[in-house]
Amino acid sequence: MCGRYVLKSAPRRIREQFGIDDGHDTSHSEQWRPRFNLAPSQVAPVVRLIDGQRHLDLLRWGLIPSWAEDSSISMKLINARSETAAIKPAFRAAFRAHRCVVPADGFYEWKHLASGKQPYYIHRKDGQLLAMAGLWEHWQPAGADHPVETFTILTTSANNWMQALHDRMPVVLEGDAIAQWLDPGAKSAELQRLLRPLGDGDLEAYPVSKAVGNVHNDQPQLLNEAAAGT
Repeated sequence: MCGRYVLKSAPRRIREQFGIDDGHDTSHSEQWRPRFNLAPSQVAPVVRLIDGQRHLDLLRWGLIPSWAEDSSISMKLINARSETAAIKPAFRAAFRAHRCVVPADGFYEWKHLASGKQPYYIHRKDGQLLAMAGLWEHWQPAGADHPVETFTILTTSANNWMQALHDRMPVVLEGDAIAQWLDPGAKSAELQRLLRPLGDGDLEAYPVSKAVGNVHNDQPQLLNEAAAGT
C-alpha cells in the first residue's frame, strides 16, 4: 500500500514535468506547501485532464464515492488495488471517467525488523518525480454549497526489488503511459496494461527516523538517512 508520501518539489517543477500551464495550476493556494509526510485526509496536488487541458488541482487524500452517505469511508479508500479498481463499486465510476496522476518525490514504507517496524524512504534513482496513478471523485455533502473532491492512489504487486520492503507498491506511470492514463477515451483493457510494477532498477531506498510515523512531524529532516532500528 501507500500510506505516506513526500511532495517537496515546487509547483514550477511539477508543472514542467507534467506539462501544465500556469493558468491551470491551483497548487499555489495558501493551502499548499512542500510536504515531507503527507498523510490520508490531507490536501495534495493531483494532475487531471479537464476540457482537454492538464490541471494541477488540490484534492483531499482518501476517496469518497459520489454515492457515499458520509465522509467516513474515505479513510478506507486511500488506496485502490489496480487489479480490481475497474469493477469495485467504490472505484469503478472513477476508473471510467475520473483518472488522475499523483505527483510525489517519494513515498515511505515500513519493513518489519526484529527491533520493530523500520520506515524507509523510496524514490526514483534518476531524481524525477513519481507519477503515481490515481482516481478522483467529487462528493456533495448534504446542505453544502460545494462538493468535496478527493483522490486515491492505485497500487499493484511489488516488483522483485520492492518485495524486500513490502508486497505492494504504487502504480508509477512513465512516458506515454501518463497521457494514456489521463485520456478520457482510453478503453479499460488499454488502461489495465498500464497498471504494472515499475522496473526493478528504477527505485532506491534508505532507512529514515521512526518519527515519520507521527503525522504531526512534517520537516525536511525526516528525509535524513538513519541507522536501521533507530
